[in-house]
Amino acid sequence: MALLQDIQVLSETLFDDTVALRRYMHMHPELSYQEVETGRFIAAKLTEYGIKHEHGIAENGVVAIIEGRNPSKKVVALRADFDALPIQETNEVAYKSTRAGVMHACGHDAHTSSLLSVARLLNATRHEWEGTVKMLFQPAEEKLPGGAKIMIAEGVLENPAPSHIIGQHVLPTLEAGKVGFRSGIYMASADEIYITVRGKGGHGAMPNRGIDPVLIAAHLIVAMQQVVSRNCDPIMPSVLTFGRVIANGATNIIPDEVQMEATFRTLDETWRAEAHRIMVRMAEGLAESMGGTCQFRIERGYPCLYNDADLTERSRIAAVEYLGADNVVELPIRMTAEDFAYYSQQIPACFYRLGTGNIARGITSQLHTSTFDVEEQSLRHSPGLMAWLTIRELQS
Repeated sequence: MALLQDIQVLSETLFDDTVALRRYMHMHPELSYQEVETGRFIAAKLTEYGIKHEHGIAENGVVAIIEGRNPSKKVVALRADFDALPIQETNEVAYKSTRAGVMHACGHDAHTSSLLSVARLLNATRHEWEGTVKMLFQPAEEKLPGGAKIMIAEGVLENPAPSHIIGQHVLPTLEAGKVGFRSGIYMASADEIYITVRGKGGHGAMPNRGIDPVLIAAHLIVAMQQVVSRNCDPIMPSVLTFGRVIANGATNIIPDEVQMEATFRTLDETWRAEAHRIMVRMAEGLAESMGGTCQFRIERGYPCLYNDADLTERSRIAAVEYLGADNVVELPIRMTAEDFAYYSQQIPACFYRLGTGNIARGITSQLHTSTFDVEEQSLRHSPGLMAWLTIRELQS
């Protein structure tokens, strides 16, 4: 396959540029919904590459279009996100974040630098393939309501309308040089839960004269685990985790209220809706039975991410062509969430993982940690791989 070899050579040629792009973005991270400079940087690079694009989708997003021969034959979309996280980087590297308390700790710098190089590869070979490629450079993946939801609402899946969408995400537990795929349900929905339990505060030595919201909250935390253990089908993974509890009293002061925050995740949209009803009913009833009240708010987050079986299988086969069978693995289900799921609810999608770990070099830190980094050798093949998956999908 001459075109496959051309893509591989071009990807290698662009390696230094891809790394430079990634390092620049890593040094200049911006939080969700604040990515003004990053959006301008992406748009400027696309202008430099001579690629048609529109800037300002969902405020800071960029949509680029590359047309091959017979552009109306088929349209395939590609997506990369580019927001950072509120984390203070502790890595001591030349490209360390220059912004206090902000860091690319989820690999979005690698996603976007890779897609910019994909754009160059596809643009350079546009006379050798048919169809149109729509590239979505998306802000605000890390924070509700999610940049994907906003971009969809603003029409990125229209004019032209892609028939399929492909996305990539780094995975530090997978060695650089490998990629992973999974068909069907792959990632969980993610809802944020905010609970305020109210009682009647008073002296800690006389709890009988008040209504202790701390005790109510403690019972509630334990009781709500039944939502998963006693209401959910055992074969259906679900997670309910309380990560924040604030009872602003003292050793001898019972507060008037307790505030709690939790995350609820599942892999089935029907069960998700039912669990919401059960949790509200259980919390309000328990608080009332103990003399207090409960305000229960669910911030509905990202849906389940579903990988279309046919598209994912075609992409897996194309990855084997590009990297070899030994470097393509099957992924397990993850209870983490991604707003790429919104795209997967609209059109057939494939969200695959790029290995970025290197045990020998100590690049093993997990996502969303202050020591997270990627093995940059993974950027040798990531642009070429995504370009090849796209071309093969356009040919299908």
